[in-house]
Amino acid sequence: MTIANPVYSTRTCRYGAEALREAALLIRAGEPVAVPTETVYGLAADATDTHAVAAIYSAKGRPSFNPLIVHVAHMDMARTLAHFSATADRLAERFWPGPLTMVLPVRADSGLSHLVTAGLPTVALRVPAHPAMRALIRESGRPLAAPSANRSGSISPTRAEHVLASLNGKVRMVLDEGPTSEGLESTIAAPETDRIRLLRPGPITADMLGEATGLPVVAAKADAAIEAPGQLESHYAPAKPVRLDALRAETNEYLIGFGLMPCHINLSPEADLREAGANLFAALHMADASAAERIAVAPIPMEGIGAAINDRLRRAAA
Repeated sequence: MTIANPVYSTRTCRYGAEALREAALLIRAGEPVAVPTETVYGLAADATDTHAVAAIYSAKGRPSFNPLIVHVAHMDMARTLAHFSATADRLAERFWPGPLTMVLPVRADSGLSHLVTAGLPTVALRVPAHPAMRALIRESGRPLAAPSANRSGSISPTRAEHVLASLNGKVRMVLDEGPTSEGLESTIAAPETDRIRLLRPGPITADMLGEATGLPVVAAKADAAIEAPGQLESHYAPAKPVRLDALRAETNEYLIGFGLMPCHINLSPEADLREAGANLFAALHMADASAAERIAVAPIPMEGIGAAINDRLRRAAA
Protein backbone atom coordinates (compact mmCIF):
# COMPACT_ATOMS: atom_id res chain seq x y z
CA MET A 1 0.00 0.00 0.00
CA THR A 2 1.32 3.46 -0.89
CA ILE A 3 0.93 6.24 1.68
CA ALA A 4 -1.04 9.11 0.11
CA ASN A 5 0.94 11.87 1.81
CA PRO A 6 4.35 10.45 2.73
CA VAL A 7 6.37 12.18 5.42
CA TYR A 8 9.66 10.71 4.19
CA SER A 9 11.08 9.21 1.04
CA THR A 10 11.70 5.64 2.24
CA ARG A 11 14.88 4.01 0.91
CA THR A 12 15.42 0.26 0.82
CA CYS A 13 19.12 -0.58 1.18
CA ARG A 14 20.65 -4.03 0.92
CA TYR A 15 22.40 -4.84 4.20
CA GLY A 16 26.14 -4.22 4.06
CA ALA A 17 28.85 -2.04 5.60
CA GLU A 18 27.78 1.21 3.89
CA ALA A 19 24.07 0.72 4.61
CA LEU A 20 24.88 -0.20 8.21
CA ARG A 21 26.86 3.02 8.73
CA GLU A 22 24.00 5.08 7.31
CA ALA A 23 21.45 3.28 9.49
CA ALA A 24 23.56 3.86 12.61
CA LEU A 25 23.82 7.57 11.79
CA LEU A 26 20.04 7.75 11.53
CA ILE A 27 19.68 5.95 14.88
CA ARG A 28 22.06 8.38 16.59
CA ALA A 29 20.12 11.27 15.02
CA GLY A 30 16.91 10.02 16.64
CA GLU A 31 15.35 8.42 13.54
CA PRO A 32 13.77 4.93 13.44
CA VAL A 33 15.15 2.40 10.95
CA ALA A 34 13.51 -0.84 9.80
CA VAL A 35 15.91 -3.75 10.28
CA PRO A 36 15.61 -7.56 10.10
CA THR A 37 15.86 -9.82 13.10
CA GLU A 38 15.60 -13.60 13.08
CA THR A 39 11.92 -13.29 14.04
CA VAL A 40 10.38 -10.40 12.03
CA TYR A 41 11.55 -7.03 10.72
CA GLY A 42 11.70 -4.49 13.54
CA LEU A 43 11.34 -0.71 13.61
CA ALA A 44 14.40 0.21 15.65
CA ALA A 45 15.23 3.45 17.47
CA ASP A 46 17.41 4.57 20.36
CA ALA A 47 15.67 3.27 23.48
CA THR A 48 17.21 6.04 25.60
CA ASP A 49 15.84 8.88 23.42
CA THR A 50 12.21 9.74 24.17
CA HIS A 51 11.76 11.62 20.89
CA ALA A 52 13.13 8.65 18.92
CA VAL A 53 10.84 6.22 20.74
CA ALA A 54 7.88 8.56 20.18
CA ALA A 55 8.69 8.42 16.46
CA ILE A 56 8.22 4.62 16.57
CA TYR A 57 4.78 4.99 18.14
CA SER A 58 3.87 7.69 15.61
CA ALA A 59 5.00 5.74 12.53
CA LYS A 60 3.17 2.61 13.66
CA GLY A 61 0.09 4.29 15.14
CA ARG A 62 0.82 2.20 18.23
CA PRO A 63 -1.06 2.85 21.50
CA SER A 64 1.22 4.31 24.16
CA PHE A 65 0.14 1.78 26.82
CA ASN A 66 1.74 -1.03 24.78
CA PRO A 67 5.41 -1.39 25.88
CA LEU A 68 8.33 -2.10 23.53
CA ILE A 69 11.05 -4.74 23.45
CA VAL A 70 14.57 -3.38 23.94
CA HIS A 71 17.26 -5.19 21.94
CA VAL A 72 20.83 -5.33 23.27
CA ALA A 73 24.05 -6.80 21.94
CA HIS A 74 25.13 -8.88 24.93
CA MET A 75 24.59 -9.63 28.62
CA ASP A 76 26.81 -6.80 29.85
CA MET A 77 24.53 -4.29 28.12
CA ALA A 78 21.44 -6.10 29.37
CA ARG A 79 22.62 -5.89 33.00
CA THR A 80 22.85 -2.10 32.76
CA LEU A 81 19.12 -1.98 31.99
CA ALA A 82 17.49 -4.64 34.20
CA HIS A 83 17.93 -6.74 37.33
CA PHE A 84 18.58 -10.44 36.61
CA SER A 85 17.53 -13.24 38.93
CA ALA A 86 19.19 -16.66 38.92
CA THR A 87 16.33 -17.95 36.74
CA ALA A 88 16.76 -15.10 34.27
CA ASP A 89 20.49 -15.84 34.12
CA ARG A 90 19.79 -19.49 33.27
CA LEU A 91 17.37 -18.52 30.51
CA ALA A 92 19.81 -15.99 29.06
CA GLU A 93 22.64 -18.54 29.10
CA ARG A 94 20.47 -21.09 27.31
CA PHE A 95 18.56 -18.96 24.78
CA TRP A 96 20.49 -15.73 24.11
CA PRO A 97 21.24 -14.72 21.44
CA GLY A 98 17.88 -15.89 20.13
CA PRO A 99 14.10 -15.40 19.96
CA LEU A 100 13.42 -15.10 23.70
CA THR A 101 12.36 -11.85 25.34
CA MET A 102 12.41 -11.62 29.14
CA VAL A 103 10.35 -9.16 31.17
CA LEU A 104 12.55 -8.09 34.08
CA PRO A 105 12.62 -5.36 36.76
CA VAL A 106 14.01 -2.22 35.15
CA ARG A 107 17.01 -0.55 36.81
CA ALA A 108 16.40 2.92 38.18
CA ASP A 109 19.59 4.09 36.45
CA SER A 110 18.88 2.35 33.12
CA GLY A 111 18.56 5.60 31.19
CA LEU A 112 15.70 4.13 29.15
CA SER A 113 12.91 6.37 27.94
CA HIS A 114 9.73 6.04 29.99
CA LEU A 115 7.87 5.41 26.71
CA VAL A 116 9.72 2.11 26.25
CA THR A 117 8.29 0.63 29.43
CA ALA A 118 4.87 2.36 29.10
CA GLY A 119 5.25 3.42 32.74
CA LEU A 120 5.67 -0.16 34.02
CA PRO A 121 8.36 -1.18 36.57
CA THR A 122 9.65 -3.79 34.12
CA VAL A 123 11.41 -3.80 30.76
CA ALA A 124 11.21 -6.42 27.98
CA LEU A 125 14.76 -7.36 26.91
CA ARG A 126 16.19 -9.52 24.13
CA VAL A 127 19.60 -10.32 22.66
CA PRO A 128 18.79 -11.00 19.00
CA ALA A 129 20.68 -13.52 16.90
CA HIS A 130 20.37 -11.83 13.50
CA PRO A 131 23.70 -10.31 12.38
CA ALA A 132 22.07 -7.15 10.95
CA MET A 133 20.32 -6.20 14.19
CA ARG A 134 23.35 -7.11 16.30
CA ALA A 135 25.62 -5.03 14.04
CA LEU A 136 23.24 -2.05 14.20
CA ILE A 137 23.27 -2.13 18.00
CA ARG A 138 27.07 -2.23 18.04
CA GLU A 139 27.50 0.41 15.31
CA SER A 140 25.03 2.85 16.89
CA GLY A 141 26.21 2.16 20.44
CA ARG A 142 22.61 2.24 21.67
CA PRO A 143 20.08 -0.25 23.06
CA LEU A 144 17.37 -0.38 20.42
CA ALA A 145 13.64 -0.39 21.04
CA ALA A 146 12.17 -2.32 18.13
CA PRO A 147 8.58 -3.49 17.71
CA SER A 148 7.57 -5.07 14.41
CA ALA A 149 7.97 -2.71 11.43
CA ASN A 150 4.32 -2.45 10.41
CA ARG A 151 1.18 -0.51 11.24
CA SER A 152 0.02 -1.35 14.75
CA GLY A 153 -2.22 -4.40 14.82
CA SER A 154 -1.60 -5.43 11.21
CA ILE A 155 0.28 -8.44 9.81
CA SER A 156 3.90 -8.57 10.96
CA PRO A 157 6.61 -8.16 8.27
CA THR A 158 8.99 -10.98 7.43
CA ARG A 159 10.39 -9.35 4.26
CA ALA A 160 11.48 -5.82 3.36
CA GLU A 161 8.58 -5.50 0.92
CA HIS A 162 6.13 -6.15 3.77
CA VAL A 163 7.63 -3.17 5.61
CA LEU A 164 7.22 -0.95 2.56
CA ALA A 165 3.62 -2.08 2.05
CA SER A 166 2.83 -0.86 5.57
CA LEU A 167 5.25 1.99 6.37
CA ASN A 168 6.36 3.43 3.04
CA GLY A 169 6.72 7.18 3.58
CA LYS A 170 6.67 6.77 7.36
CA VAL A 171 10.35 5.86 7.89
CA ARG A 172 13.53 6.91 6.11
CA MET A 173 15.25 3.55 5.65
CA VAL A 174 14.69 -0.19 5.45
CA LEU A 175 17.70 -2.50 5.76
CA ASP A 176 16.97 -5.47 3.49
CA GLU A 177 18.54 -8.83 4.32
CA GLY A 178 15.90 -11.08 2.78
CA PRO A 179 13.24 -13.17 4.56
CA THR A 180 13.50 -13.74 8.30
CA SER A 181 14.27 -17.27 9.46
CA GLU A 182 11.80 -17.78 12.33
CA GLY A 183 8.86 -15.82 10.92
CA LEU A 184 7.16 -15.44 14.32
CA GLU A 185 7.80 -12.82 16.99
CA SER A 186 9.92 -13.83 19.99
CA THR A 187 8.62 -15.76 22.95
CA ILE A 188 8.03 -13.41 25.89
CA ALA A 189 8.49 -14.79 29.40
CA ALA A 190 8.54 -13.32 32.90
CA PRO A 191 10.87 -15.42 35.11
CA GLU A 192 9.87 -15.59 38.78
CA THR A 193 11.26 -17.39 41.82
CA ASP A 194 9.11 -20.50 41.55
CA ARG A 195 7.67 -20.32 38.03
CA ILE A 196 7.88 -18.74 34.59
CA ARG A 197 4.92 -16.82 33.24
CA LEU A 198 4.54 -17.18 29.49
CA LEU A 199 3.26 -13.82 28.24
CA ARG A 200 3.49 -14.56 24.51
CA PRO A 201 4.23 -17.95 22.92
CA GLY A 202 6.89 -18.01 20.24
CA PRO A 203 9.79 -20.04 18.81
CA ILE A 204 11.07 -20.90 22.32
CA THR A 205 8.32 -23.19 23.54
CA ALA A 206 6.97 -23.66 27.07
CA ASP A 207 8.59 -27.10 27.22
CA MET A 208 11.96 -25.59 26.32
CA LEU A 209 11.63 -22.96 29.07
CA GLY A 210 10.68 -25.60 31.64
CA GLU A 211 13.49 -27.92 30.62
CA ALA A 212 16.07 -25.12 30.90
CA THR A 213 15.02 -24.08 34.41
CA GLY A 214 13.20 -27.00 36.03
CA LEU A 215 10.33 -24.61 36.81
CA PRO A 216 6.65 -24.81 35.86
CA VAL A 217 5.58 -22.57 32.97
CA VAL A 218 2.15 -20.97 33.30
CA ALA A 219 0.26 -19.04 30.64
CA ALA A 220 -0.73 -15.43 31.26
CA LYS A 221 -4.40 -14.93 32.12
CA ALA A 222 -6.51 -13.80 29.19
CA ASP A 223 -7.89 -10.81 31.11
CA ALA A 224 -4.58 -9.77 32.69
CA ALA A 225 -3.29 -6.21 32.32
CA ILE A 226 -0.89 -5.65 29.43
CA GLU A 227 2.73 -5.95 30.57
CA ALA A 228 4.45 -6.95 27.32
CA PRO A 229 4.03 -6.55 23.56
CA GLY A 230 1.71 -8.86 21.62
CA GLN A 231 -0.97 -9.14 24.32
CA LEU A 232 -3.68 -7.08 22.61
CA GLU A 233 -6.70 -9.24 21.80
CA SER A 234 -6.78 -8.11 18.16
CA HIS A 235 -3.31 -8.16 16.67
CA TYR A 236 -1.32 -9.42 13.64
CA ALA A 237 -4.53 -8.87 11.67
CA PRO A 238 -5.11 -8.66 7.90
CA ALA A 239 -7.73 -6.29 6.53
CA LYS A 240 -9.99 -9.21 5.56
CA PRO A 241 -12.03 -11.46 7.89
CA VAL A 242 -10.20 -14.64 8.95
CA ARG A 243 -11.87 -18.04 9.49
CA LEU A 244 -9.89 -20.62 11.43
CA ASP A 245 -9.85 -24.45 11.39
CA ALA A 246 -11.04 -24.54 7.78
CA LEU A 247 -10.84 -27.85 5.92
CA ARG A 248 -11.84 -26.36 2.56
CA ALA A 249 -12.29 -22.95 0.99
CA GLU A 250 -15.77 -21.50 0.80
CA THR A 251 -16.91 -19.04 -1.87
CA ASN A 252 -14.61 -16.01 -2.15
CA GLU A 253 -12.15 -17.40 0.42
CA TYR A 254 -8.38 -17.68 0.08
CA LEU A 255 -7.38 -20.90 1.86
CA ILE A 256 -4.06 -21.16 3.70
CA GLY A 257 -3.35 -24.86 4.09
CA PHE A 258 -1.23 -27.10 6.29
CA GLY A 259 -0.24 -30.63 5.34
CA LEU A 260 -1.48 -32.37 2.20
CA MET A 261 -4.69 -30.62 1.17
CA PRO A 262 -6.05 -28.50 -1.71
CA CYS A 263 -5.40 -24.82 -0.94
CA HIS A 264 -4.18 -21.55 -2.42
CA ILE A 265 -0.93 -21.54 -0.43
CA ASN A 266 0.45 -24.12 1.98
CA LEU A 267 2.34 -23.28 5.17
CA SER A 268 4.00 -26.69 5.06
CA PRO A 269 2.95 -29.57 2.77
CA GLU A 270 5.02 -31.85 5.03
CA ALA A 271 3.12 -30.60 8.12
CA ASP A 272 6.33 -29.23 9.64
CA LEU A 273 5.37 -26.72 12.33
CA ARG A 274 8.71 -24.87 12.17
CA GLU A 275 8.27 -24.38 8.45
CA ALA A 276 4.67 -23.29 9.01
CA GLY A 277 5.73 -20.69 11.56
CA ALA A 278 8.37 -19.27 9.21
CA ASN A 279 5.78 -18.98 6.40
CA LEU A 280 2.75 -17.78 8.39
CA PHE A 281 2.95 -13.99 8.03
CA ALA A 282 4.11 -14.14 4.40
CA ALA A 283 1.07 -16.30 3.63
CA LEU A 284 -1.25 -13.88 5.42
CA HIS A 285 0.23 -10.99 3.41
CA MET A 286 -0.41 -12.91 0.17
CA ALA A 287 -3.96 -13.78 1.20
CA ASP A 288 -4.68 -10.19 2.16
CA ALA A 289 -3.43 -8.97 -1.24
CA SER A 290 -5.48 -11.53 -3.18
CA ALA A 291 -8.81 -10.90 -4.92
CA ALA A 292 -10.64 -13.07 -2.38
CA GLU A 293 -12.97 -11.36 0.07
CA ARG A 294 -12.08 -13.54 3.06
CA ILE A 295 -9.23 -15.67 4.40
CA ALA A 296 -9.51 -19.22 5.72
CA VAL A 297 -6.76 -21.10 7.55
CA ALA A 298 -6.46 -24.86 8.03
CA PRO A 299 -6.23 -26.40 11.52
CA ILE A 300 -2.78 -26.19 13.09
CA PRO A 301 -1.79 -28.65 15.86
CA MET A 302 -1.26 -27.06 19.28
CA GLU A 303 1.95 -28.94 19.98
CA GLY A 304 5.32 -27.19 20.21
CA ILE A 305 5.55 -24.00 18.15
CA GLY A 306 1.99 -24.68 17.00
CA ALA A 307 0.87 -22.91 20.18
CA ALA A 308 2.54 -19.71 18.94
CA ILE A 309 1.06 -20.09 15.45
CA ASN A 310 -2.42 -20.56 16.89
CA ASP A 311 -1.93 -17.56 19.19
CA ARG A 312 -1.16 -15.33 16.19
CA LEU A 313 -4.06 -16.75 14.20
CA ARG A 314 -6.53 -16.29 17.07
CA ARG A 315 -5.54 -12.63 17.42
CA ALA A 316 -5.62 -12.16 13.62
CA ALA A 317 -9.19 -13.46 13.58
CA ALA A 318 -10.37 -11.49 16.63
